[in-house]
Amino acid sequence: MNKQAHRPLAVGALRTFEALARHLNFRAVGEELHVTQSAVSRQIRALEDEIGTPLFVRGTRNVAITEAGTQLLRAVLPLLDRLDATVRQIRYTGGRKSVSVTTFASFASLWLIPRLDEFQKLYPDIDIRISAVDTIAHVDDSSIDLALRHCLPAAAPPGAQRLFGEVLTPMVGASLAAKAASKQGPRLRIPGDLTAHTLLEEINSHKASGEFSWRKWLQWCQQPTLEPKRWVTMNFTHQQIQAALSGQGVALARLALVTDPLNNGELVEPFGAALRLRSPYCYWLVAWPGVEQREEVRAFIAWIMREAKKTRASIGEAEVS
Repeated sequence: MNKQAHRPLAVGALRTFEALARHLNFRAVGEELHVTQSAVSRQIRALEDEIGTPLFVRGTRNVAITEAGTQLLRAVLPLLDRLDATVRQIRYTGGRKSVSVTTFASFASLWLIPRLDEFQKLYPDIDIRISAVDTIAHVDDSSIDLALRHCLPAAAPPGAQRLFGEVLTPMVGASLAAKAASKQGPRLRIPGDLTAHTLLEEINSHKASGEFSWRKWLQWCQQPTLEPKRWVTMNFTHQQIQAALSGQGVALARLALVTDPLNNGELVEPFGAALRLRSPYCYWLVAWPGVEQREEVRAFIAWIMREAKKTRASIGEAEVS
């Protein structure tokens, strides 16, 4: 067995390597890192000796990255990004207790953030950092403690805790519902009435977006050919709900994310609970390995699970004993 092939790579020169891959100029790298050109050259040469293959081709007036260098760069860039993010977080928190959560933007806007005030009242000494992005963070990202995800049960990561299921139901803002009820606008009593309304549709690149589409719901309601007055399409669930709240049309809402505006009358479910479509998708909490050793993370997980229980009750999901 080749022992050198399994030897861990020293990381000291990786910052220099990334800078040279970006600039392809030794002088520019030296100026950026405040070292001499010869020091840059020595670090790159040492890194190439460590790996056992050239990472750059040096010409008289230019520098080009090799295939091996390109391969290494793909691994180095996310590594340095995570390292920098972790250092920034340490500097920012200054040793304070904190919990970092990643989730998709609509879940953060519609479910998590509206509930955070209660957690902050219970634990005023714990800082919360929310990364609301629609890309899935990896468990080796040290800047993250917890993830709130949405997927099929078979796709849930090992150790994931189920929060609640997915239920789809048409929703309108209170103003549009009032107009329909008073006959100042088109009526909205049965699915067939949707022909006179604008349907707010969420369309994105997610492979499961078809599971949450109006066409899916209309087919289930035996209205597969229904055409509305017009379509308005958007990328995110929270945009769809905001448009419904402002009276712009009918949204096919994810019930678990809108229980609060439904309960306080800002949103109205025109066809009632009888036409709620249950989806196989669920919402999950995923803890990164080792983070539950920290008291603040355990407190946040316990709070999330309590809030999830309330949501399950609101959407009529039976508790499993």
